[in-house]
Amino acid sequence: MMKTNNPVIKEFWKTFLLKQNLPLDTPVYDVFYFGNTKSVANLCAQLVLDQKKKATSSLYKAYELENQPLPEVGNYSIVVDFDYHPVCIIQTTAISILAFDNMTFEICKREGEDDNLQSWVDHHHEFFTQDALDYGLTFTPDMDVLFEDFQLMYTYNQYIQDKEKMATTTIF
Repeated sequence: MMKTNNPVIKEFWKTFLLKQNLPLDTPVYDVFYFGNTKSVANLCAQLVLDQKKKATSSLYKAYELENQPLPEVGNYSIVVDFDYHPVCIIQTTAISILAFDNMTFEICKREGEDDNLQSWVDHHHEFFTQDALDYGLTFTPDMDVLFEDFQLMYTYNQYIQDKEKMATTTIF
């Protein structure tokens, strides 16, 4: 079930399904932006488009507190910018759960945001601390993180091109 009533996002999703020959009732796992600020959301979305960002991480406990099912391999999600405009569609390719303090650079470098483990730890400690506070929790480095690998499937630019092609195609 799509978690938005935004008609542009709905049309973007429908066009993707048609282009991929997927059933029109294929579910969207999530519609989201990365991070919690406009600059982070838009930077990360661009990193996905540039195919530098191929993973993301989240506070594992948040899924339980929001009563949201964990992502699964094969799920599709729509990445939006901070203003909720569609950017791209991604598909989950792997899920890992590990304690924050067990993160390695081999894993976190797939997020495409940091050049070394310490940079990732610094940025994500700040993010997870705020995220935990939003849930009334205190973040500790032994808390579990859900690490989700994904692949880029479809971009908003492809959608625009596909819409233009469909508008100029005449069916007899």
